[in-house]
Amino acid sequence: MRNFSLLALLFICLTTFLNAQTATVRGFVYNKNNGEPIIFSTVFLEGTTYGTQTDVNGFYSISKVPPGSYKLTFSGVNYEQVSVAISLKAGELKSQNIFADEKSVKLKEFEVSGQKEEEQTKVNIGVSTITPKEITKLPTVGAEPDIAQYLQVIPGVTFTGDQGGQLYIRGGSPIQNKVLLDGMIIYNPFHSIGLFSVFDTDVIRNAEVHTGGFSAEYGGRVSSIMNITTRDGNKSRLAGKVSVSPFVAKAMLEGPLSKRKEGSAGSSSFMLSGRTSYLEQTSKVFYPYVDTAGLPFNFTDLYGKLSFNSNNGSKLNLSGFNFSDRVRYRSLQDLSWNTFGFGTNFVLIPNANDFLFEGVFGYSDYKITLDEASKPSRNSRINGFNLALNFKYFMGDNDLQWGVEAIGFSTDFTFFNAVNREISQKENNTELALYAKYRWLLGNLVLEPSFRLHYYASLGNASPEPRMGAKFNVSDRFRLKAAAGLYSQNLIAGVSDRDVVNLFYGFLSAPENAPQTFKDQEFKTKLQRARHYIAGFESDLTKHIKWNVEAYFFDFNQLTNINRNKLFDDNAQNADVPDIEKKDLILEQGVSKGVDMTLKYEYKRFYVWAVYSIMKVTRTDELITYSPVWDRRHNVNLLASFEFGKDLNWSFSARWNFGSGFPFTQTQGFYENISLSGSLNQDYTTTNGVLGTSYGSINQGRLPTYHRLDLNLKRVMPLGDHTTLELTAGVTNAYNRENIFYFDRIKFERINQLPILPSLGANFLF
Repeated sequence: MRNFSLLALLFICLTTFLNAQTATVRGFVYNKNNGEPIIFSTVFLEGTTYGTQTDVNGFYSISKVPPGSYKLTFSGVNYEQVSVAISLKAGELKSQNIFADEKSVKLKEFEVSGQKEEEQTKVNIGVSTITPKEITKLPTVGAEPDIAQYLQVIPGVTFTGDQGGQLYIRGGSPIQNKVLLDGMIIYNPFHSIGLFSVFDTDVIRNAEVHTGGFSAEYGGRVSSIMNITTRDGNKSRLAGKVSVSPFVAKAMLEGPLSKRKEGSAGSSSFMLSGRTSYLEQTSKVFYPYVDTAGLPFNFTDLYGKLSFNSNNGSKLNLSGFNFSDRVRYRSLQDLSWNTFGFGTNFVLIPNANDFLFEGVFGYSDYKITLDEASKPSRNSRINGFNLALNFKYFMGDNDLQWGVEAIGFSTDFTFFNAVNREISQKENNTELALYAKYRWLLGNLVLEPSFRLHYYASLGNASPEPRMGAKFNVSDRFRLKAAAGLYSQNLIAGVSDRDVVNLFYGFLSAPENAPQTFKDQEFKTKLQRARHYIAGFESDLTKHIKWNVEAYFFDFNQLTNINRNKLFDDNAQNADVPDIEKKDLILEQGVSKGVDMTLKYEYKRFYVWAVYSIMKVTRTDELITYSPVWDRRHNVNLLASFEFGKDLNWSFSARWNFGSGFPFTQTQGFYENISLSGSLNQDYTTTNGVLGTSYGSINQGRLPTYHRLDLNLKRVMPLGDHTTLELTAGVTNAYNRENIFYFDRIKFERINQLPILPSLGANFLF
């Protein structure tokens, strides 16, 4: 032990000595016109191998540089190259911000940025990075591109439809997806009409979707993570956007609170965004062939943000949101939900140390109510806070990140199953977590080990979760990668797989009286658990064609679900009744396995994105093994975008989606359901019953295949130095495919998804 301590002390002293002989240069890269950080671009020292890529904050750090004079150079797509002469001394930590101008002439050549370096030095398995520029390549609904439409073309993502659609990622259910907006938890990111999310594309800086194998900095979910970062407001001038289409109207305004000085990063700014739909009203005029009562979807989204930046790049953001949704679907369901929240996040750059300190605090409140004809109302509410502190240290090619997180929330839930047995819950929950991850470059090998200790205080359960990611650069154009890890969560979805139209999505947590045995197997925890195993490769087939393949196996070895078989109340009177007939919740296990393949081509004016996914999902409860309703075996997405015209002011885009049929439960027959709730002398021969349905085995049938073509044509017309008019013509479901929404068993009537919907829209930017 003594020798080990001496060796460790010697190592620390040697590391300190070596660091003292080198220098570090760090800083932020900003757009000179509006002060917005320039993300994912290259900063390097000319004539050397020292360089890096800016992160989502525009931050870069180049460490372990020998003393001397250098030319620090920035290079980014659509930005003028900037070079700054610097001199570094031994042991010096130099801060150098860079301001870059946008190129005045739109390039017709595709430029390579820091993407290549990131592909070779970071694992990034199961990660899709989305920018507003990529979102606009998709055909838009009206004039507004939306991240909800782009998420549907990501490999591994299954979308259940235009109306009431939800995203299912690699076999996980929506409750198993964690959505963060600047670090704040968003409990429902999608509106009931599946063409729109709650996020305004114009306020998004970047979005990362982790479809599995994510590292220990994220926790509390067993399927996926979506992390959205918003822009700061314009720091140089008052700017904005107004848009209108048959679907939505939107207005956004941004500008400086204190104007940024030339060459300075110090500033403060604001940004306000609001949009509302009026589809229920306009559809009666523009789309009367859909439903004479109009499409029943209305929503409103409000978002605001204040940003305060210091000269060295440290910043503080304050933000708030209010999203609401209302659906009046035929005479079946009236649904409404509202979510609001506020939060703050900061980035701190210490002057004397080479590390980044980030923090976030957020509060969210989500409430949903569903009223149905002849059925009791369903209600769900979840509210609470999340607090996180993260530290990132830069050590040459390697970096260390660690942090702490605290989450507190309460759930209030009332639900009725298929036989009208009430399931209700009120719970308060607290979660604490500590994590660490290290990125280690060893020649052609990249290792990213990480570990998370997540403590669910309300359940008294600690969940140790080791995770590992690795990449091996076989050659400059071919890379192997893999990831594995353990994951856990407490939240449970309150949905019914017997709903004709499933718009209600409630939240509850694992209660103390949840079952702890499954087929005579005892579980010591009430958490939901999963193991992820992913392996694949990346290949640069040519300079402009990239091919990515990932195979995955997700073992959901412990799941909790609403008990569809509940017939009795869980009380002393029914003590002898089996748990499967009286418990609110049941335990399940599941497996999801599949392969995702992506081909991407980007050159000059062309952008092509092709995705094919094959997947199989199964769930097993105490009685049966079945396929859940989102088990889509085959899914294809083809996206193409083309810019043309003298100044490339015209653009055309198309997207085609094909999906094999979803599982559904078939009808065996009908019967007269007579209520025997009267007295003992009730004469059942004269009692009138209601029509009852006899169901077959769960999800043994398959719905027809789904496919849809969307087209879009856009014209950009500059009107002045800062004013632009954009006109958009588009059509959703261009060849009017009759895709099934649901089948009304009682009326024996097929109800389809949205038919062909042509639209015109206009955006005015100033």
